[in-house]
Order: sequence, then C-alpha cells, then structure tokens
Amino acid sequence: MQQSTTGTAMVRPADVGDIEQLTSLYNHYVIHTPVTFDIEPVGIDQRRAWLAAHPGTGRHRILVAEEAGTLVGYASSGPFKERQAYETSVETSVYLLPGHTGRGLGGLLYSALFEALAAEDVHRAYAGITQPNEASMRLHQRFGFRPAGLLGQVGRKFGTFWDVAWLEKRLG
Repeated sequence: MQQSTTGTAMVRPADVGDIEQLTSLYNHYVIHTPVTFDIEPVGIDQRRAWLAAHPGTGRHRILVAEEAGTLVGYASSGPFKERQAYETSVETSVYLLPGHTGRGLGGLLYSALFEALAAEDVHRAYAGITQPNEASMRLHQRFGFRPAGLLGQVGRKFGTFWDVAWLEKRLG
C-alpha cells in the first residue's frame, strides 16, 4: 500500500478485471472534457486492445490506484510515436475519477510509474496537455516536465479549438 493525502491507496499494474472501470473513467473525460481529443466514447473492446498493449513490464504500462475496491485513477506510458527510432520515448498521462482530484493520487500514480520506468530503456517522457489545465501543468512540472512547445488550436472539440502544451521529461 502507498499513501495518498486522504488515506491509503493501493497502486498496482492494471489487469483485465479493471477493463470496465478503466473504460468508464476514460469515457467520463471523453464525454465531459476537452482533456482527451477522443470525441466518441470508447468501447470495452477498444480498451481491451489498449490494455493488452500495456503489459505489466516494459516501457508501456498502466498503473491503477485503488481504494476500497474502487479504481480511482490510472497513469499510463505508451508509445510517443509508432516509428522505431522513437521507441525510447513514451507519452504519459494520468486520469482520476471525478471527485478524487486534489488528493495526491496523481502524484502517487506518477511516482510509481516513473519508479517503474527507471528500470527500462526510456530516454524521454512526453505529455500533451489541453489548455487551460493548471492542475495538470502543476503536476507535470512537479515531476520534472519542462515546456517543449505549444500547438495552437490543434484540436476541435465541443465546437471550440483547443491549444495543447507539450511537456518533456528527461529519463535514464
């Protein structure tokens, strides 16, 4: 068990038993926020393939935080780009169940994720953050991410064009 600021949360690798909660959590952000540029909710089969591409070891992982049997968040590292020369770079993200933000869970998940990645051949981590999102910017900066660029009005969701700040963290 690892401590969050509001109690005890267990952080562990995601498994197939988490698929429904992972899908529901992600779809909340798809439906209600611009933080992901998916427009339509994703299905269980899509998320099952996503989970399969993130085994419990290696560069690409999904770690979940669980409290009292409920999945309250996850952090992931996945391919930054598909071309082989990018294989030592990962894109990271954190998603928390609504009502569970601001309690230290994002930091708990990122701490565990970067501890796991320290043993892997990962050179850089990147995060794309839809703007504005001060909480996510602060979390990433706290973990050593630095600005790498801003893509102006790169995505349209909810009838609005959104900027995405790209942040970079050196690893390894």
